[in-house]
This record gives sequence, C-alpha cells and structure tokens, in this order.
Amino acid sequence: MKIRRPRLPRTRTGQRRLVQSVMAACVLALLPATWLYVSTADRLRTTADVPRTPVAVVFGAGLWNGEPSPYLAHRLDAAAKLYRAGRIEVVLVTGDNSREDYDEPDAMRAYLTRHGVPGTRIVSDYAGFDTWDSCVRARKIFGVDRAVLISQDFHIRRAVALCEAAGIDSYGVGVAAKHDVTWYYGGTREVFAAGKAALDAVLRPDPRFLGPKERGVSRALASGR
Repeated sequence: MKIRRPRLPRTRTGQRRLVQSVMAACVLALLPATWLYVSTADRLRTTADVPRTPVAVVFGAGLWNGEPSPYLAHRLDAAAKLYRAGRIEVVLVTGDNSREDYDEPDAMRAYLTRHGVPGTRIVSDYAGFDTWDSCVRARKIFGVDRAVLISQDFHIRRAVALCEAAGIDSYGVGVAAKHDVTWYYGGTREVFAAGKAALDAVLRPDPRFLGPKERGVSRALASGR
C-alpha cells in the first residue's frame, strides 16, 4: 500500500495561506513560553541577592543509584548555601516517591544534612510528582505562602509562574548548569511544558495526591535555629 505524500498548494494564494497557517501555529506554540518569560521577569534572583525568606522549595530532579543527580545536587547546594547565609530558615524538598526503590525527598534530605542543614530544618513532600503538584501542595498542605524556589535556570521561570498561580509569593533562584545533553533536553522540554503550565495556571487542577494538611513547615519555623 502506497502512502501518498501531501501535495503543496500550486497557486500563490494557496501557498500564501499555507505559510500564514504555519506562522500562526508557531506563534500559538510560543505564546505560553512568552507568558512564562514576561510574567516572571522581576522574580528571578541569585543566591547573593535573593530576599530573606522563611522557606526554600527545592524541586526533585532525579536520582543516580539512590543519590541526587548532579542537577539535583546543584539545587541542593544552593539551598544549603542560602541556609548557611541565614537567608532561609526551612527547606521544603519536594519530589517523587511513587515506588519503593525510588525516594527523591529522603535522598535530598540526606544530602542536605551532609552539607550542614539540620534535619529539623528540612521538611519532605513525598508527592511532588510534577511542578504544579509541588506548588499546590506547598500552599495547601504545608501552608507555604512565601518562598524561594530553587531549580535550574531553564526550569525556574515555570516553577515561579506556577507557584504564583498556586498562591505563593515566589522568588526564583536559577542554578547554572553545564550546557550538556541534559541541559539542551531540559531547555527543549520547557518549550512544550510551557503549554501545560499555562493550562494548569488557568484551570488549576487538583494535584495527583492532595491528602491532609501537614504542620512540618510551621513547626520547623516555630522551633527557631
């Protein structure tokens, strides 16, 4: 069975309409990414100038043999640096714990304690299955209404926009990363993820798992350093 190749319009009018349709599709595809860039332009900081904020939220980024991946380790290093500098008081680590053999939050907690953050200042969210879920749960389950968000530079704008949509006054610290295959994959993925982010911000769906409220963050803040 032969598959017919699509035929290009032969008339100038048809060709012009085809070009216009392609251009319109490209513009629509890039609108969500443009929204992320514009809406978060004044919310990005560095570890040196981010405002003092009670809570930092660190998003999971994969494990290698049970340990944080290099990308995740860089995020955790930034959180530990902010804690040691007195710019944050509590770290909320949010990630995937959907399987017995895969536990991002506990690996993140162990890494932070090895780098000078007391365990009493770390709170774990075991149902941060994606960025939107992590933001909604931080607000609704852990009661976070203001936070510093820590992620790689290609992801941080989406994190800030979604946490703002979830009701968290957010500043983002984008951790620099080597421009390797993972970085280019992450940057490309963000173009497509921006569309889902826009839908999440508008529709505001419930996360995959919500559950009861937890007082881990409030207790850690009340205990002081």
